[in-house]
Amino acid sequence: MDDISEALAALTDREPDRRDVAADTLGDILRSSGPSADTARMIVGRLVSVAIDEPVTKIRESALNAISEAVDHHRLPLDLVALLTAAMPTMEPELLEHALYILGATHAPQASQLIEPFLHHPDPQVRKEAQLAAGEITAADPEGLTRMSTK
Repeated sequence: MDDISEALAALTDREPDRRDVAADTLGDILRSSGPSADTARMIVGRLVSVAIDEPVTKIRESALNAISEAVDHHRLPLDLVALLTAAMPTMEPELLEHALYILGATHAPQASQLIEPFLHHPDPQVRKEAQLAAGEITAADPEGLTRMSTK
């Protein structure tokens, strides 16, 4: 837990590079089979806050990448990541692609209404990711472990 605690603390460091490394470190931790479901949810909650509030784009992207690692290895409830939708209208296309992937990976039917506005986004990659995320919800197997999206 020391690595997790140190990385979580570094998410609020004054130095942007330290915040970026912290988000990457948390992604590495979430990629492993180490953290429990509760610990993964706690980490993701903090990373969602970073993805919403962080002023530096590369750190926001690192946070979203880390959350993507979590959804690839842990089932996360939609309400944990749905807060991302508050920031999605102001996200750059690359960040939107990650956020849409995360929403689709929850396999929650309610995520469809959060994804739907992006099916008509001006950026073709965002539209593609929105289609894949929507498909992820409808194609979920009983275990909810399909991965159609590109992120």
